[in-house]
Amino acid sequence: MLQDLPGWELLCSPGPWDHSGRLEDSTSGGFAVWILYPALELEDPSFFTMGMWSIGAGALGAAALALLLANTDVFLSKPQKAALEYLEDIDLKTLEKEPRTLKAKELWEKNGAVIMAVRRPGCFLCREEAADLSSLKSMLDQLGVPLYAVVKEHIRTEVEDFQPYFKGEIFLDEKKKFYGPQRRKMMFMGFIRLGVWYNFFRAWNGGFSGNLEGEGFILGGVFVVGSGKQGILLEHREKEFGDKVNLLSVLEAAKMIKPQTLASEKK
Repeated sequence: MLQDLPGWELLCSPGPWDHSGRLEDSTSGGFAVWILYPALELEDPSFFTMGMWSIGAGALGAAALALLLANTDVFLSKPQKAALEYLEDIDLKTLEKEPRTLKAKELWEKNGAVIMAVRRPGCFLCREEAADLSSLKSMLDQLGVPLYAVVKEHIRTEVEDFQPYFKGEIFLDEKKKFYGPQRRKMMFMGFIRLGVWYNFFRAWNGGFSGNLEGEGFILGGVFVVGSGKQGILLEHREKEFGDKVNLLSVLEAAKMIKPQTLASEKK
């Protein structure tokens, strides 16, 4: 009979069983509904404890694997190199009271240029890199190479508050072209990367502070562009928050720039 199946118990109201294994309803002469359900043996609680430990260990293993993968470059979007023709055609605006629109190639056409594509002016990591690049200003001046920055938005006093950290002219790139050709973003995964936290503490210890104003997920970079058609001599793409350019590499690239007058004489 079904009520005698091992490992199962019958849930029903009391009543007589007939010869077919059904519970007879003594009041109506019919048969009452009956339900079979698995009988749980709770005499040994260690079975339940082992199950909970297994679930917990599996969750910890999955979290550890996710943390490990997040700290590799597996899920990072690969940067697409920018061609000189792409950069030359970018429209920039000055940040004066009466803005002027110009092509980006005007920045480097004669003497080349070092250009920082700022991820977010209010970010203390960006301010740290701006101060680092500005420490090269005297050496760049000796080479005759100007230092510029571009921002992707102009919110309230964010650029003005950024200016003390950066010793160069700043332009607005409304279409975010300097952050392309393929824009790369780092979202909340950045906050579980050990490298990002190292960068946070480095900037904090350096005395830098900031705010949360503006868009800060589209990654920036630094370019060293030669004069005329000399080309892009250095292209650093930020791979995570606070991934700064190597200053020695910037200087080495800047030394390779040939002023337009000299370059034209050799043609």
